[in-house]
Formats: sequence, structure tokens, C-alpha cells
Amino acid sequence: MYLKLIHHQYKYAVEQIMLILFPGQLPDYSPAPAGADQAVSSLSVSDTWATARTELHWQGRSAVGISRVRTDKLTDELTRDRLLQRILKQSFYKAAVACTGVTPPWGALTGIRPAKLASKALKESGSEAEVRRLFHREFFVSRERTELALAAAKASLAAEQKLEKDDISLYVGIPFCPTRCAYCSFVSTDVQRALKLVEPYLAALDREIDAVAEYLPQAGARVRTIYIGGGTPTTLSAGQLEHLISHLRRKLDLSRLAEFTVEAGRPDTITAEKMAVLRDMGVDRVSVNPQSMRDEVLKAMGRSHTASDILNAYEIVRRSGIPIVNMDLIAGLPRDTAAGFRSTLDQVIALKPENITVHTLALKKGARLMMEREGLPSGEETAAMLDYAWQALADAGQIPYYLYRQKYMSGALENIGWCSPGTEGLYNICIMEELHSILALGAGGSTKLTDPATGKIVRITNPKYPQQYLERIDELCRAKAELVPFQRGL
Repeated sequence: MYLKLIHHQYKYAVEQIMLILFPGQLPDYSPAPAGADQAVSSLSVSDTWATARTELHWQGRSAVGISRVRTDKLTDELTRDRLLQRILKQSFYKAAVACTGVTPPWGALTGIRPAKLASKALKESGSEAEVRRLFHREFFVSRERTELALAAAKASLAAEQKLEKDDISLYVGIPFCPTRCAYCSFVSTDVQRALKLVEPYLAALDREIDAVAEYLPQAGARVRTIYIGGGTPTTLSAGQLEHLISHLRRKLDLSRLAEFTVEAGRPDTITAEKMAVLRDMGVDRVSVNPQSMRDEVLKAMGRSHTASDILNAYEIVRRSGIPIVNMDLIAGLPRDTAAGFRSTLDQVIALKPENITVHTLALKKGARLMMEREGLPSGEETAAMLDYAWQALADAGQIPYYLYRQKYMSGALENIGWCSPGTEGLYNICIMEELHSILALGAGGSTKLTDPATGKIVRITNPKYPQQYLERIDELCRAKAELVPFQRGL
């Protein structure tokens, strides 16, 4: 779609709302040919009003959307930017709805953390009605999605009450997988082609753990949750897993540790020996991620296992005695259907895992599906999958406790974490709602030093690829020292 901005440079805001309302379109700022699809976004600011106007031409139809905010509400630079971007999105949304008749479930809300907005509104007003008004009137969010954001906000506020000011979480990345899934954009290395990197990688990870062990006491910080993700951490052998976790426990003060999660993920990496190690090492949450229970869908994803393998892996985890199991599903996978997804979900619910996370397929840069896009269900089909999931999971006694959105999601929908009451994943809430600092170790990890009171965030990014991580390990260890002044300043 051709875009033209007049009297403003809020390019990102306009592009984000365009991606939601016209999925698959790419912005083009060159002059629009006669009769081409085009959006002209303009902004004018007077002494009284700031007015956003979008003139949209789409497939032979035209519409104009207008939204305003009083200039006396533009009290500071941050508030000014936020409100001006909001009315620009609102005006684009109004014009697009008038042209297409399509009303996305999240309306004009483009952020990846809807619950964070709801949490802030709840804190400020103390009123659920005010949250509903904000979501309906300002962002045109549907009633169902508003209630979802409200539920996640309540879970976030409950989690926040349990946290201490000096709490942090620790993420440890293992960037190896048996094979790479078609939807995956994570930096993960096929372990069969990278066996020579695994042991050096773990040695470097030990060094980064040592650095963290040195800086945490200086920072006055205590580890509240640990999450070992990837990739697929259980690609490692039982001995390698034992070494890694033992090193964490030996070097770090984990006296306040409330939750220890390991992404087992791929059922073709789960063995009784590995699960026994995790249990004995104090891991209390494990993910077994089928994504689908249909063999033809698994094959289309590039998975090297079957639905039967998933059932066997789940039984192994259950026999291990690890108390909380999560299972991930993805709505909108290639060669899946609404009926197929319903069958998958029904099978997973029957297994009675404590947590079920329902993702919506996101076509990410670097993923094979982004380039191929073959056999994908429509946005409408994907929405029907999620509608069924809501009802089925609620009927099974599960509640939504965290959510987030991503770019290029099918149907502009969302990812939802469901759980049996009392089994909420604290790490998931903390990272999604930015409740405290997340210290990330390993390749592809991104540390977020977070001040919840001010919203200040400092990011420290590790290299994406294992070889780069190995080459820069000295530098990365030194960078962890930034934790000290940041935490001391809270």
C-alpha cells in the first residue's frame, strides 16, 4: 500500500496499524500511481485541538477517518508522542473500517502487551469499568478481547504483589534443536550439524553464569525464577543438563527461587533419564510442546516426530513426578483446519496438563513459512480455532493468565497462556508485563533491566549465533556488570 505522511513523522505508528488492518501489505512511500491503493495520513495541531486525518483509497472505494485530542492533554513530550500516535491510529482505523467493513478483534490497539495497558489503567482508576471504557472507546477493542486483557491484568497485579523489589528472573538459552520447524525464527542450530559446538557452548555458558554470580550480590539482587529455553534445552544429554543446572545451583544464591522451568519442547528429545535429572535438580515446570496432534501438520512443520510420540513423551514427564506440565499449541499451522485444531485441543485437554498455551501462527522473518506461505488457514479459520479454544479451555476449568501479540500474526490475534488456577507461570507474567529485570544468558538472549516504577528499560543483547557467542564470551561476561548500578538505583 502506498503511504503518504503530511505534517508528521510517525511512520512506525501508521505502518503498525496498516499491518493489522491490511495484512500482507507492505508500505511504499513513493508517489502513488493514479487509482492505486493509498492512505494519506495527516496531522494538524492548533492551540485547542490536535487532529489526525486519514484519507484512504482501497480497491475503488474511498473513506476518511478523523480523530482528535485536546492539546491541553499533551502535557509532556512522552505523553504528546503517545496521544498523537493514538489519534493517528484511530483515524486510520476509522477509514479502514469504513472501506472494508472489517473490524479486527483488537481494534486499533497495536501493542504487543495489551494486559500491561489494562494493568496501568486498573492501578490508576481502580475500576474495571474504566478499563473497559478505555479499550472500547479509545481502541475499539472487542468485548471478548477486552475481558481477556482484563483477566491477564488481574493475574499480573496478583503476581506483582508477591514480588520483592530486589527480585530478578534468569533466562538461560540453549540454541540447539533436533531439526528446525518451518515457523521458527529463533536462532537454533540443528544439533546433528553442530555437535562440535555443544560442549564449548556449555563451557562458555558456565563462564557467563560465573559472571552473574559475581555481580548479583553486588547489585543486591535475588533470583526469583529461572527459565531454561531455546531452541530445545532437552537436546542436551542427561549429563549435560545435570552439569548446567548443578552449576547454576552451586554458583547462585537460589534461596528465594519460587519457580524453575525447562522447555522440554520437542517430544523427540524427552527421555526418562533426562526427566529424572530435571526432577532431582529441582525443576518444577516442564513444557511438552506438540503444536499439533495431526501427523500431516507435524510433517508440514518439519517435525521429526508423530502425535504418538507426543503421547509417549507426556507419559514420561508425568511418571517423572515433575508437578507442572505446559503444552503449547499453534492455531493457523499449514495444512491444519478448524476441525483438525479442535481435535488437537480436545486430545490435549484430555491429558490434563496444568498449563495450555495457545499461540497464533506468526509469519516471522527468517522462518521458512514466511517465504512459502502454502497451505495456511485463513485469518477467519484461525479466529474460529481460537474461539473454540476459549470455550473448551474455560469448560475444562482453565483461566487465561498472560497474553501477548506479535507482528504478522494470522488474523491479528494473540497468544494466550491458560492454566489451572494456582499454577500460573510467574516467569511468563514477569517477562510479558515487565514486572522486573530479566537477566539473559546464552546465545540469542536479551537482558532487559527494568524499572517498573518509571518504565525505564536497558537492553543488553547477546549475539544470535553460537559461534559468535563463543568468540565474544569475555565481552559478554563484562557486560553483565551493568546490572549493578541499575539495580542499585531502583
